[in-house]
Amino acid sequence: MKKKLLFPLIAALLLVPWPVAYAYDSVKAANDSVTIMAADASTAPQIQAFGHAIGGVNAGELFRVDTAATGVDTHFTLYMTNTDEMVDCYRYMTLHIVIYVQSGIDQWQKVTAAGGTAPDIYLTMQGGCVSFTLPANATYKITVENGCFYCYGVNSAGHIVAPNFNLAAD
Repeated sequence: MKKKLLFPLIAALLLVPWPVAYAYDSVKAANDSVTIMAADASTAPQIQAFGHAIGGVNAGELFRVDTAATGVDTHFTLYMTNTDEMVDCYRYMTLHIVIYVQSGIDQWQKVTAAGGTAPDIYLTMQGGCVSFTLPANATYKITVENGCFYCYGVNSAGHIVAPNFNLAAD
């Protein structure tokens, strides 16, 4: 008797509609007017890594952010998205992130904190992300000013992995 009930019970459980996962983004309705664009590959930071060597990262642009149509300050988080792959190749990587605000056509100046100094923002493999707030009504350039790393060598696939980045408006 139990065997006869087991098959219909399993079939019913398989046919019951289960909750479906939906994709969504993290931009709130108030942030619809924030535009984030990845920088051109020719202006990206350059890294040359060799096995068992300390190296540096050349300056380069990561993202352009336009908050010109917003009326409120916007909170951003910059992620290093492939740290799980990078731990096979690097002992550490520290990147100095600098934010510039557009002051005129093709003119940029460093964003300054309340005291008039540029904030120190460092992105590392250990944390994998940094957060900051940008004032409204401006265009910004998110850059890597410089950085350093220690490279073990190639990963299990035989490649040296370069960092990947994602910028999200919260």
